[in-house]
Amino acid sequence: MTSTYDADALIDFATDVALRTGLDADKAKIVAEILVEGDLMGHTTHGLQLLTPYLAAAKSGKMKVTGAPTVIADRGSALTWDGNFLPGPWLVVQAMETAFARIETHPVVSVAIRRSHHIACLAAYLKRATDRGLVMLLTCSDPSVASVAPHGAVAPRYTPNPFAAGFPTGGDPVLIDISASTTTNGLTGRMHRTDPAARLPGPWLVGPDGQGSDDPAVLFGQPPGAILPLGGLDLGHKGFALGLIVEALTSALAGYGRADGETNWGASVFLQIIDPNAFGGGDAFKRELGWFVDSSRTAPVAPGNPPVRIPGERALALRKRQRADGVALHPEIMPALAKLAADAGIAPPKPRGG
Repeated sequence: MTSTYDADALIDFATDVALRTGLDADKAKIVAEILVEGDLMGHTTHGLQLLTPYLAAAKSGKMKVTGAPTVIADRGSALTWDGNFLPGPWLVVQAMETAFARIETHPVVSVAIRRSHHIACLAAYLKRATDRGLVMLLTCSDPSVASVAPHGAVAPRYTPNPFAAGFPTGGDPVLIDISASTTTNGLTGRMHRTDPAARLPGPWLVGPDGQGSDDPAVLFGQPPGAILPLGGLDLGHKGFALGLIVEALTSALAGYGRADGETNWGASVFLQIIDPNAFGGGDAFKRELGWFVDSSRTAPVAPGNPPVRIPGERALALRKRQRADGVALHPEIMPALAKLAADAGIAPPKPRGG
């Protein structure tokens, strides 16, 4: 039987370990909340899996544990921050709170952040906006990493470049979190570590020889292969275009990125908060989007196939169930948390009923 853990207990544990590593109290709590939210929604490569590398970065000084972002530009509805490699989850939440405070005066608030540390699971932020009846767009890239090849190339030049969006509907929100690539660094890295014989569902990678591959080991050879853009070998021009959009909105808008030769693990971030009340109206927005969601969900499917699933539907159902019944952590995670606990001299999280 798989052990499960109380979500709040996991947040308390992660907060405690982060505090003992030197993070400011507010930063420690936000990092813990966002990481556990990732696990609650089933994004297990971007949940508590990241706590160990985050705290290692904090200990080495590559993640700053105290301080504030530097304001590069502020035009009221458009802001640019230098994140100074502060914890990414904290920076994103601070940017969101800044946008929420300005939304009555500026119904569209956009924030670009250069030199953030890694921001974890993008979907983990969206409900904080949709619960307020607001639309949120969020995307990021990592100027220090190249793992995805431009369409037609065999060498990597950029990251999976995820894009997330949250929309209120009057019922459950629509929560979108997708990458501009066929797969992610987190998934391929985990497969390579834990099961070298495991294969991806299709030729989602390209080797230095230009051949498609389903073997994650391709990414770790010398020379390394690359992840293909969304669309793969045939339609990857579409994914490459999406990845380019993300690069433009993140590093380019923030004015700092790959051209500067950054080597520190982190992120360039773009987020936007939109108030539907300033456009056709909040109720009208929810009515229209709600109709589209219902129409899509009830669209006929081929015999034997499941009904149409709306983006975020499965994650929200899993979140609700794990909030009630406990979080089932990926097998890699609890041993890592136990080591963090031992190093900090505290007890590791206990399973429910344990």
